[in-house]
Amino acid sequence: MRIRLGIGGQEAIGTLEDNPVTRDLVSLLPVTVPMGDLFGREKPGPLPRALTGDVEPVFTYRIGQIAYWPPSHDIFVVYDGDGLRVPGPGLVPLGTVDTGLGVIAAAGDDFDMTIAVLD
Repeated sequence: MRIRLGIGGQEAIGTLEDNPVTRDLVSLLPVTVPMGDLFGREKPGPLPRALTGDVEPVFTYRIGQIAYWPPSHDIFVVYDGDGLRVPGPGLVPLGTVDTGLGVIAAAGDDFDMTIAVLD
């Protein structure tokens, strides 16, 4: 499934993986998430509720990765730090940004991102 990540008048396009957690995320869409910047490599923001579903976590960052951090219910997009290790409990992979990663990377430290299914 393809999604639109809207920031102001700009957007990025991503593709979600097919797993139980992404299906739960889709049940929330469209959703606007207050985002920030963390460590100069990712843009996290809290979802309105925890996502559910069993998915094998991953323990490294991939540039362009859309993922979920279960301890704080954050969705985030990685824009730098390819291959860096992630502490436990690991990340739940949700998908990948296909185009427009620069829009997300340049969005600053405090912005809203609207996530919606791409028609």
